[in-house]
Amino acid sequence: MSALEPEVRTTAGVVRGRTEDGLVVFRGIPFAEPPIGEARFQAPRPVRGWDGVREADAFGPPAPQDVNMAGRGGGEFLMDTGDDWLTVNVWTPDPDPAARRPVLVWIHGGAYKLGFSGSPGYDAQHIARDGDVVFVSLNYRLGIEGFARIDGAPANRGLLDQVAALEWVRENITAFGGDPGQVTVAGDSAGAGSIVALMAMPSAAGLFRRAVAQSVPGTFFSDALARDVATAIAAEAGLRPTAGELAGVDPRQLPKLGQTLEPKMRQYEDRWGTFAHTLSLFSPVVDGEVLPAAPWQALAGGAGRDVELIIGHTRDECRTFLLFAGQLGNITEEQATEALRLFGPGEDGERAYRAAFPDASAEELYELVQNDWLFRMPTLHLAEAHTAGGGQAYLYELTWQSPGSGGVMRACHGLDGPLLFGTYDAHLGPVAIGPEGTAEARDLTTQIRTAWTSFVTSGTPGWPAYDSRQRQTRIFDTPGAVTAYPEETSRRLWQEHVFEALPLLTP
Repeated sequence: MSALEPEVRTTAGVVRGRTEDGLVVFRGIPFAEPPIGEARFQAPRPVRGWDGVREADAFGPPAPQDVNMAGRGGGEFLMDTGDDWLTVNVWTPDPDPAARRPVLVWIHGGAYKLGFSGSPGYDAQHIARDGDVVFVSLNYRLGIEGFARIDGAPANRGLLDQVAALEWVRENITAFGGDPGQVTVAGDSAGAGSIVALMAMPSAAGLFRRAVAQSVPGTFFSDALARDVATAIAAEAGLRPTAGELAGVDPRQLPKLGQTLEPKMRQYEDRWGTFAHTLSLFSPVVDGEVLPAAPWQALAGGAGRDVELIIGHTRDECRTFLLFAGQLGNITEEQATEALRLFGPGEDGERAYRAAFPDASAEELYELVQNDWLFRMPTLHLAEAHTAGGGQAYLYELTWQSPGSGGVMRACHGLDGPLLFGTYDAHLGPVAIGPEGTAEARDLTTQIRTAWTSFVTSGTPGWPAYDSRQRQTRIFDTPGAVTAYPEETSRRLWQEHVFEALPLLTP
């Protein structure tokens, strides 16, 4: 730890980073006070300043979370026991205030209950260096701490953490060589869902100019549903869903309540509907205050119209979940019928899908309808909504047949993460691609990273903006292409469907 390493003065105090392969990296800078004690379950509070120089050489601890999902372990790096969960990390080519480089802020995914900005899969050195941008990643509260709708606490605390991190960027990023007027937020899965929620939130207005949403999950809760889910979670410990009672449970033990309830979610189908057949108890809540409306309605009404948006999905989203649940090759006709009835649009989704895809197998139908319900059609409708509301959207689909695991992963959910970051040895990389990558994977990395950094810098990713007539879509494959939206059959099946906050079916 040399005193010669670069130092930057933030609004809270001086931090010292590390020079690494031509970049300066700062890790674990707090953007809010630890949300414990009196601050637990409350909106993030401004970080207190410090005297002297704070070493920024290690990632802050991850938020307490469910470290297992669909058979995937979270890794030892998720087991840190510190309380300073709300931190940011910065990769910069040069912390010169005069540089004014574009800024890319990454919001990790993980079903709103899992994830960590310090994960090896989010090593941003290649993006910052190749794109000549300042890269920021952040932690936010997850699961019950961040998203459960409990009395005595504001809704969507995880989203409020993200707003606080973006406010930190606005106030401090110039000192790291970034331009606070050229901020792009990007994220995958729950990170992408967070981003479209931020576009609809008054408190986030003006904090970013552009956005990249990779595989937005279509689950947003109505306030009534969110409160009912929180009641069921708290009941696992014999508690009421209040900040006061839940604060009596250690933050690192609290995720176990959700882990206990999730295998029993189908028992609540009469109240929770289709949501009871999903993998996570958490989603942003349309509470009417923090998040006034679901993203589809908000964007169509003009919210976020000044934000340029890249939005897209992979072709075979749910392959990831089928693989880790051990379901690939094991789907029965009965399971396909149930999925079509649960997830299909309208009153007769099963008939519609079987007629539209007459040659599809049971497993193909089972996967296809869930791809459409959870990711593909919510994403397409968001592009439509943003365009209708006066915004500019760029649509993409990743269709590359990944080679890992014998090719069964195809263009699965989360594949674009290791391709964007070039971290083939982390996250889904070893399973879907292979830890060393391939020539095709490196080509895809160049395609995606070039498009994203071009967008961050200029607002143009290299293909035409979406419109509801031509529906031009960037296809990421080898080779890539620009064509009309390729999932036309599914689009027609869902064209009359209205995506909105999921309701509570019975009180």
